[in-house]
Amino acid sequence: MSINKVVITGNLTRDPELRETPSGFQVLSFGVAVNDRRRNPQTQQWEDYANFVDCTMFGNRAASVSRFLSKGSKVAIEGKLRWSQWQAQDGNKRSKLEVVVDELEFMTSRDGGQAAPRMQAAPAQSYAPAPAAAPAIDTSVYDDDIPF
Repeated sequence: MSINKVVITGNLTRDPELRETPSGFQVLSFGVAVNDRRRNPQTQQWEDYANFVDCTMFGNRAASVSRFLSKGSKVAIEGKLRWSQWQAQDGNKRSKLEVVVDELEFMTSRDGGQAAPRMQAAPAQSYAPAPAAAPAIDTSVYDDDIPF
């Protein structure tokens, strides 16, 4: 068994790029900066280092999401890693590891305020309502003289 699941939060490094395949399938690409903390060996102080992660979202919701994202937007992403390889125009092989987005949550609104809606790959599941609280048990009906 193998598990391919990624959860990151960070800020967009550039405005998202929406494109469409010849068949009309929409693809949204954007980058997210994710901080990592490491101890500086000279100063022994903790310092933040940025990791830059390429992200891709597919389908109809890609266009919807692109309207709400811009450089600097804070997002939480759940997805999976995908490795791709190709030959560049100069003849060299290139490769990259990216996150294919399954779920995206806006952590800031367009005007920089707090949280906004969550975008999921599939419609949210509906669950049955929580059962009503169990009635209180009347312990006066039990005979305290019977050992269990």
